[in-house]
Amino acid sequence: MNDWQQRVLALAAIAQACAAVKQLARHGQLTEEFERDALLQSVLEQDPESFAAIYGDAGNLNFGLKVLLAQIGATRNKDVEITRYMVGVLALARRFERSTRAVADLGQRIQQLQRQQQQFQFEQETIITGMAGAYSDFISPLGRPLQIHGKPALLQQKNVQNQIRALLLAAIRSAILWRQVGGKRRHFIFSRRRMVATALDLIRIDNPNRPNSESST
Repeated sequence: MNDWQQRVLALAAIAQACAAVKQLARHGQLTEEFERDALLQSVLEQDPESFAAIYGDAGNLNFGLKVLLAQIGATRNKDVEITRYMVGVLALARRFERSTRAVADLGQRIQQLQRQQQQFQFEQETIITGMAGAYSDFISPLGRPLQIHGKPALLQQKNVQNQIRALLLAAIRSAILWRQVGGKRRHFIFSRRRMVATALDLIRIDNPNRPNSESST
C-alpha cells in the first residue's frame, strides 16, 4: 500500500465516522455499511503490524471512500454538514497533538480499554462508554466542541451520545494517522485529483467488477 492510498484511507475513515455521527444524530441507529465496530476498533489498534491492520480490511472503509468522493470529487452531492464535521475533526486533532499532557493521558486510557477488551472481554457497549468518556475528558476540553445537529430527543439519549463521542474519537485517531502518513491541508487544494483517483482505484480494488464508466466523478 503506497503513501497516497494510506492517506486516502485515513481520510475515508474520517468521512465514514462523520457520516455515522450524522446518521446517529438524525436516526438514532446505524446500518451495516457504516462499519461502526471497525472504526471503533481502530482506536484500540495502537501498535498494528501494518497500516491495513488498523481498520481490519480496506473494504471496511468502502462506504467512507464513497462519502469522501462525494465531498472532494466533481459532484453535486457534497454534504455541507459532513464537511463541517471533517474540518472540525482535523482542527481538533491538530490541537490534541500540541497538548503533550492530553496525548499521554489519552494513551493511558486507551491502554486501559485495550486490557478491558482483550483480557476481560468487556462487552462492546462498555468499551464504547469508555471511549466516549475518553473523548469528553481529553478532546472536548481542547477547544470549542463540535456542534452536532440532529433530533433533540435522540441527542439526549445516553446511548446515542456515547456512540457519537466514540466515533468522533475514532475520527480523531484517523486524523492523526492521516498526518502521520504525510497528509497535509494543502493536498485538498493542490492534490485533489490525485486523491480522487486514488479513492476510485481503492474502490475498484475492493470491487473488481465495478464498471469503469463510474469513474467520471
